[in-house]
This record gives sequence, C-alpha cells and structure tokens, in this order.
Amino acid sequence: MDIRGNDVSLSDYSGKVVLIVNVASKCGLTQSNYKELNVLYEKYKNQGFEILAFPCNQFAGQEPGTNEQIQEVACTMFKAEFPIFDKVEVNGKNATPLYKFLKSEKGGYFGDAIKWNFTKFLVNKEGKVVERYAPTTSPLKIEKDIQNLLGSS
Repeated sequence: MDIRGNDVSLSDYSGKVVLIVNVASKCGLTQSNYKELNVLYEKYKNQGFEILAFPCNQFAGQEPGTNEQIQEVACTMFKAEFPIFDKVEVNGKNATPLYKFLKSEKGGYFGDAIKWNFTKFLVNKEGKVVERYAPTTSPLKIEKDIQNLLGSS
C-alpha cells in the first residue's frame, strides 16, 4: 500500500528495474540518500527504472512520524518524486512479505536482517533480486549496475 493508502502491487513494476530502499526522515544518511535517489530517478525513470521507498521506524526510532509527516519530509523537503509506501517493518516477525522475500534472496554479511536505514536492493526486469547494498553505499555508486540492467532487456 502506498503512503496515500492506495493498493499497489509489485507486479505493477514487472519489466522495470527497481531499487527498493527502506527510508527514514531523521537519519544522518537521509539528506544525501534522498538527493542522490532523486538524481537517479530523474535520469532513468523514462528508461524503465523505478525507486520504491519504504519508511521504517525500526532503527533508533528515526521514522517516528505519521504517513502525512513522512510524505511532507520526503516529497516537500527532499522533493522525492518516486513512490513512497506505507510505513513497514523490515525485520522481525512482523516484517512485510516483500522484505522477507528480499532478505531470503540476498542476505547480508551478518545474517539476513536489515542493519539500518537506506539498505538498498536492486531488482531486475524479471523480478530477481540481483544485488543488496549497505546503508552507507551512496545511490550514485549503484548507477553503473542500474545502467547495466536497463541495457539488458
């Protein structure tokens, strides 16, 4: 479900290269990540690239706001144009099915758990999780991988 309460199916993104990110409004990584995600989105959105952002409050309570507040930060302050979804849990028994799937496809170095805000998963046009990036990996460092996936149709 997106942040405005509309149902969204991931199959809507079939045939696209998708970057899935768990986001937070009050993290030290927030500003640089939103800025660079915007750059990537602007550059590749017309070539079949999509970014799906999932707010999550499981890391030091850095996404405490309501959906309206999160939307305000993401869309007004950081000018995000990519879809922002309903707040989710990415770890634990209440983790959303999407994150259970992503983690089962690409575990981290220290087990499957998502370590922090702005962990990124890159999914190819066939819906296969091809890469997982650490929170500290800047979005622009992923650009080459995105280009490669977009080029291979």
